[in-house]
Amino acid sequence: MWWRDLLFVSLVGGGLFALGYNLIPPREPKPVTTYDAPSYQAADFVSTVAKVDASFRNYWAEWDIAPVPPASDLAVARRLALGLMGTVPSLEEIRQFESLPAHERMPWWIDHVLQDRRSADYLAERFARAFVGTEGGPFILFRRRRFVTWLGEQLHQHRPYDQIVRDLIATQGLWTDQPATNFVSVTSQQQKKNQPDPIRLAGRVTRAFLGIRLDCAQCHNHPFAEWKQTDFQALAAFFGQTHIGFTGVYDGDGEFEATEHSTNETRVAAPRVPFAAELLPEEGSRRERLAAWAAHPKNGHFARAAVNRVWALMLGRPLVEPVDNIEADVWAPDALHILADDFAAHGFDLRRLIRIIASTEVFRLDSAADRDITEEDDKAWAAFPLIRLRPEQVVGSVIQASSVTTIDLDSHIITRLIRAANQNDFVKRYGDSGDDEFDGRSGTIPQRLLMMNGTLIHDRIKDGLFNATARIAMLAKDDRHAVDTAYLTVLTRRPTPEEAEHFTRSLADPSLSRAQHMEDLFWALVNSTEFSWNH
Repeated sequence: MWWRDLLFVSLVGGGLFALGYNLIPPREPKPVTTYDAPSYQAADFVSTVAKVDASFRNYWAEWDIAPVPPASDLAVARRLALGLMGTVPSLEEIRQFESLPAHERMPWWIDHVLQDRRSADYLAERFARAFVGTEGGPFILFRRRRFVTWLGEQLHQHRPYDQIVRDLIATQGLWTDQPATNFVSVTSQQQKKNQPDPIRLAGRVTRAFLGIRLDCAQCHNHPFAEWKQTDFQALAAFFGQTHIGFTGVYDGDGEFEATEHSTNETRVAAPRVPFAAELLPEEGSRRERLAAWAAHPKNGHFARAAVNRVWALMLGRPLVEPVDNIEADVWAPDALHILADDFAAHGFDLRRLIRIIASTEVFRLDSAADRDITEEDDKAWAAFPLIRLRPEQVVGSVIQASSVTTIDLDSHIITRLIRAANQNDFVKRYGDSGDDEFDGRSGTIPQRLLMMNGTLIHDRIKDGLFNATARIAMLAKDDRHAVDTAYLTVLTRRPTPEEAEHFTRSLADPSLSRAQHMEDLFWALVNSTEFSWNH
């Protein structure tokens, strides 16, 4: 009878192997992607990068500030991945990066990131926070996830930024069929038969797209700027004929009635833009005219606001703070105007803007030096700013560091579902930063405890079949190689000689297996201060 038991065990084992093979098939290393070399060599591209670099050098010379040395290629690659994809590079990507000639690495990596759908999805979420906020919005009339997915598709298709913004302001239709209309439907007011709120819409337009806090003049004239209460009311009037009905968002009859808060009297406000009235077209619906005016190439506020936000996404801090308040009388670095002019002159091409910023000297400076980094250094961008990672960057990096292969849209569906579930749960526990994207808030004790004792960290570093700890422990040719690989996987750098010696000696301790030692090493690296900061 033993042969029947053996046959049964063989059949069960073979079935489990076949099931596992089909559910989680072996992944071949990705081929090295190509990059658009001519874009980086074009005369106008090189000229704009040189102008930005010169503007900062002139500022440093004027204030007698010495910039810190350049960062390593791997450090720059890490900050690009965190800023544009919300995760550290995978070990697989690092190997590809280092396989290229030194002069090709950064252009290749920039385009590799921009071509990856993870970048479009991550940036879509970051932009969506400025466009529609972070809340779920009104039930039935707002689909935030659908909006973010649509926005990610637009970015992935390399659609010009001005066209995206025009759609947000002026599109008609259902929020499910025409996701851009969620920009309007998120403001629906239950107490007013679910009609959109012109005041909130005007505030979003000016803050998110123009970098102006015109809504500060909602109740009275702005105390520190030229804006008047009537300016804001006139801008809100462009949404006075916008309605929400069975067919979705549409334009019809109606007027915006402004309330005078001192007397509580109402009056009809006529639509009017607060500046550059010559850019406002005469034809089209009110929202179409407003969209054309806001995203006009000659509307400098539009380009500057976009550049300031993209700079902040990539470096963790805007050129002008707050990111949505670039007033005319506030000093701004020359780089803001140089980049804004180039952005408008090249059709509001977001990829070009990102390529330029990533190619500048400021972006590639180190965050540390053999001297103290002063507040003056930070203000002058003489060192890359140290920025605490956002919750989604922390969890994205933890999940990616637990795998030696890249976790992206080519990963198996089960891998992606597990990643999404882990990320949502972790962000909820860790604490979302909300609409205020660049508030610079400090870490909390519950966050540290979650990193040190949380289930996600434990599950991701334990000696599991598909975890990086087990793979490295099994495949590394020796302890020193295992330590090097762990550092690359988690911190995107190699250990210093002192670190390498310390952990190599620890791995030689026979009281634990190499896999158990690797668990301890990964836990220490993930919980290091270095892991939790972009630098």
